[in-house]
Amino acid sequence: MPSNQPIVLLREVSGDRYLPIWIGAVEATAIAFAQQGVVPPRPLTHDLLKDVVEATGNTLDEVRITDVKDGVFYASLVFGSGIEVGARPSDSIALALRTGTRIVCSDDVLEEAGLAVPDEQEDEVEKFREFLDHVTPEDFEAQ
Repeated sequence: MPSNQPIVLLREVSGDRYLPIWIGAVEATAIAFAQQGVVPPRPLTHDLLKDVVEATGNTLDEVRITDVKDGVFYASLVFGSGIEVGARPSDSIALALRTGTRIVCSDDVLEEAGLAVPDEQEDEVEKFREFLDHVTPEDFEAQ
């Protein structure tokens, strides 16, 4: 992005909405490593957390994007044991990519911060990409 701040763009599986979440550089690197299958010589923080979850016999069942307040997103890690732990979406996504866990988002968050971009309208998708090149996190602050 022109602002040099990475963005995660989540896409609705059975719809046409996208959810842009600005994240930190470290988390962006962790997400990119997971997407590219990069295995570091020693575990990074998200790899360590995955190993701890597995070593304790637990599973990460779901990552939920639960809320957005004043442009800040919130998430929850839902474990097989029923325990839920609050987390940042960026960390949650990095962990979900390492564990193959599904990522879900509340309808309220999608209604507030989601952007509709129909797949069948390629020119609209291109306009959306162009929009992302010029948008800043401040454009999504509550008014």
